[in-house]
Amino acid sequence: MVRFIPLFLAILLSGFFTGTGNGLPDVSTGKLRLIFYNVENLFDTVNDPGKDDDAFTPDGDRRWNAYRLRIKVNNIYKALVAAAEFEIPAIIGLCEVENMHVLEMLATQTGLKNHDYRIIHRNSADRRGIDVAVLYRPEYFIPLDTLFLAINFPFDTLATTRDILYLKGLARGTDTLYLFVNHWTSRWGGQAITEPYRNHTASVLRSFTDSLLLQHPDAAIVIMGDFNDEPNDISLRKHLFASLDTDNPESGKLYNVSFTPGRSNMGSCKYQGEWFLFDQFIVSGSLLNGSAPLQTCLKSFSVFSAGFLLIPDESWFGFKPFRSYEGFRYTGGFSDHLPVVLDLWW
Repeated sequence: MVRFIPLFLAILLSGFFTGTGNGLPDVSTGKLRLIFYNVENLFDTVNDPGKDDDAFTPDGDRRWNAYRLRIKVNNIYKALVAAAEFEIPAIIGLCEVENMHVLEMLATQTGLKNHDYRIIHRNSADRRGIDVAVLYRPEYFIPLDTLFLAINFPFDTLATTRDILYLKGLARGTDTLYLFVNHWTSRWGGQAITEPYRNHTASVLRSFTDSLLLQHPDAAIVIMGDFNDEPNDISLRKHLFASLDTDNPESGKLYNVSFTPGRSNMGSCKYQGEWFLFDQFIVSGSLLNGSAPLQTCLKSFSVFSAGFLLIPDESWFGFKPFRSYEGFRYTGGFSDHLPVVLDLWW
């Protein structure tokens, strides 16, 4: 059964379920809302001979067509607006998008067109052709420098994956903000077998952030993405060195604000009955200790788990994300991940 959620209902529902945590002090004078969303297989309908996208074509296994693509784009828009809680986000990080065409559909053929979003994207070497991208509003963020970090694995020269998107820009016109958007190698084939790929990607990212922090110890860095690992896994703790202890944050170090000790079972994605927090925000210490003009805190991070993004998990228990497909059966949902949100303030 295909379910369609009107936009006004999506926004209304967002107030009745777990939404974004504010955690903002009364003295704050402004706020930047950032959202990251793994939108799961946002493909166009055209076969790309150089990519493994055959299933997402009208004649492919998924019978992917213009109608289903339109529903998918509109659903992503509804999820983003609801997660924003009437505060249209300044910056949206996305992953699992095929190309500029589907991003332009999202930015110009939904209600986002009223907010002048600009797009940053490049086709990566990923074998399926799924990439990371950023949508941003120039009134809140002005890019100064863009770099796509290609990831090459010295122990597996045939493997390909998504780029890391790096952005340096001005937030609110004056404050330099460094952004990294990630989608690390999945666990397909087993966690232990795929772990070296994520560890290597983490090391590449760490080398880049080390260079930034060496030049600018108080640099305001925000790392977002689907890491396919949890905050306490080795790739994030031992290779990226993203600390889980935010009690006394130091400038020049990285901290995972997605981690809350004793958090509930709810995460951003679910596999075989277990929730995982793969979608995260990691920040530099200057954003936590007051040494940068922009600030954030643990309470400013949340997984947006509104009811319309979930369906009953009949195979296991509770609920799970409402996807576009259950196997090869089209259901007209959103994604196998939930959006995550982080607020910065000044």
